[in-house]
Amino acid sequence: MDEYAVDLELDRAHSARMYDWFLGGTTNFPADREAAAAALTAFPVILTTARVNRAFMHRSVRLLAGAGLDQFLDIGTGIPTSPNLHEVAQSARPAARVVYADHDPIVLAHARALLHSSPQGRTAYVQAEARDPAALLAAPDLRATLDLSRPVALSLNALLHFVPDDEEAYGLVAALKSALAPGSTLAISHVTPEFDPAGIARLTQAYESSGTPGKARTREEIARFFTGWDLLDPGLVPSHAWRPEAQDRTTAAESACYAAVARKPAP
Repeated sequence: MDEYAVDLELDRAHSARMYDWFLGGTTNFPADREAAAAALTAFPVILTTARVNRAFMHRSVRLLAGAGLDQFLDIGTGIPTSPNLHEVAQSARPAARVVYADHDPIVLAHARALLHSSPQGRTAYVQAEARDPAALLAAPDLRATLDLSRPVALSLNALLHFVPDDEEAYGLVAALKSALAPGSTLAISHVTPEFDPAGIARLTQAYESSGTPGKARTREEIARFFTGWDLLDPGLVPSHAWRPEAQDRTTAAESACYAAVARKPAP
């Protein structure tokens, strides 16, 4: 049996396929489009929010690869949408090694698009649940691709707001951070209610109605994920304001997320 032959659960909405629709992709189905339309009605700027979040990933990866990091772990990968993380990283550092991890069956079905590495580098895909970081980090393909005794750039973009239980969310991040070597980095983007409380409340309800619970967190709550690590400038800011590369007229309410990158200090 083909390892990519999986049940795509086309009868229910998936957050990765909804995000694909927001970005203008085509890997989505009627249940996803119906749920995405409901989210758009609840929060009309969500297309901008998705675009800005994706742009934050591009900027943070370019910065880290340019600064010398050559190992990347992206958890909560989502549907492949070029340029993917490995394309950005390997354009700056051709020998970069990248591991993608996601639990969504639709992502597994399209994982081949994530495996087109540069000749000098390597990419791998792990079907894994972020809520079980020990199993994720022990996955053979991850261990064969990344050397966890060396710095790794960990990305948890637009993921943690889909882990509504605080104890679980902070616990899984702490477990991942503890497994990484000094000099590793952590990039997070996370929805917040602070800029548009009513709109984010409607959006959260729309996702819950489609079967995807979530929790928007305050700046203070998001900052807690970085405890013990050193935030890179400009710190924890609205996602569009994190080292913008050009003038951006996006507002904080349209970004709807905080974003930051932090580095693990030497012991």
